[in-house]
Amino acid sequence: MVKNRIARLNSLLREVLSEVIHNDVRNPHVGKFVTVMSVDITGDLQHAKVNISVIGTPLEKEQTIKALQSAAGFIAILASKKVVMRYFPELTFKLDNSVEQQMRIDSLLDKIKEEHDSRKTPKDN
Repeated sequence: MVKNRIARLNSLLREVLSEVIHNDVRNPHVGKFVTVMSVDITGDLQHAKVNISVIGTPLEKEQTIKALQSAAGFIAILASKKVVMRYFPELTFKLDNSVEQQMRIDSLLDKIKEEHDSRKTPKDN
């Protein structure tokens, strides 16, 4: 029961935080291509780790995470108006590199397949 509640809260917070970041955060250091990948709220509902994916240069990614972390209180206040909770969790923003890692793995697999196909020789009958 508790796990279901936390899973629902994680999903709800992901949607609400994404909306707040895209519509209300006006910091120029926050990139335009920011995606809230997941939210992981603790069992006591006091802290939430927000995994963010940013498309851009490493500098843009670093600036975006720093800007979001500095605006965490502002984001929490706006999000708390949309989510009814007794206490809104303290937000911590982390960079999620899973998309880039998946693209890198796909690229490596494509190279392996190309190399494998180039090494195949037709068998003589």
